[in-house]
Order: sequence, then structure tokens, then C-alpha cells
Amino acid sequence: MEKDTPPDTLCPVARSEAVVGDRWTVLVLRELFMRSHRFEEIQAQTGGTPQMIATRLKSLEAEGIVERRRYSERPPRYEYHLTEKGEAFYPVILALRAWGETWLKSGDEGRAVQYTHLYCGKPAGLGPTCESCGQPIRREDLSTELNPAYQREREARWETFKGSR
Repeated sequence: MEKDTPPDTLCPVARSEAVVGDRWTVLVLRELFMRSHRFEEIQAQTGGTPQMIATRLKSLEAEGIVERRRYSERPPRYEYHLTEKGEAFYPVILALRAWGETWLKSGDEGRAVQYTHLYCGKPAGLGPTCESCGQPIRREDLSTELNPAYQREREARWETFKGSR
């Protein structure tokens, strides 16, 4: 993601890709949307090296997508949170999720994440609108329940990460 200047084009897709167009950046954003805010959590769940994750977080911060918030003075430690610009990326994450759930998984695996739409209290589906009530899906209007297998997968990644330190 060593892209210092936007592409020399008016194309918004090319410009967007220049900011978020690599696997590690999208996985970092996925973790931030899943409310993983600490560097170690993000690293453990993405599988990226510390250098990869640090580079992506710094770039996202420089782009105004992520902000650092200090949570410890000694030693200085930070959490990473999405800005308004970062939160606006949520429909892209939903679209990637919907495409992956539809085209890249077998039917017996079940959805990795089940969303309940707090507005209507019913399943939200794959978005961008709630399959139950038709209202647009916003991250803050969803409760999340991980598929037990996906929960175990995430826990195993965390345990593996902790064991490697």
C-alpha cells in the first residue's frame, strides 16, 4: 500500500482502490468493523505481520479513515477507531460479505455472522437493506452473533497468536 498519490484519473474506483485495494487493508477494516481496536487483536485476526498491520494502520490514519486513541500512558499504547470516513466504508464490507457468503461457501457452512436489525428486531440478512423490514442497514443498528464455528476459528487464531509471543 505504498501509494503516496491518488491515481492520475477521475475514476472513483481507481482512486478508492489506491486507498483500500489490498487484502491486508480490507482485513484490517473488517476487524475494526468487528470492534477489534487494539493492534494485537487486529494482528491476530488478520494473520498479518506487525510491519504489515502497522503500515496499513498508518496509511489508513493518514487517509483520515482511522484515528488512534491512547489507552495507556506507560507504555504508550493506542486503540484504532474508524472515523466518519471509515464508517462510510461499511457498505463495501457488507457487499464483500454478501458476495463471499453467496459465491464462496458451501450451503452447509452457514453464515459466519448473523446480524439482527435493532430497528425491527429481526434478521438483517446480507444487506444493504434489512431483509425483514427493508430499511437501510447501518452498523450501529445491528447486533452480531457469530456462527459457533467462526467463533471457534477466531478464538483459535487468538490463542495461536498469544502462544507465538
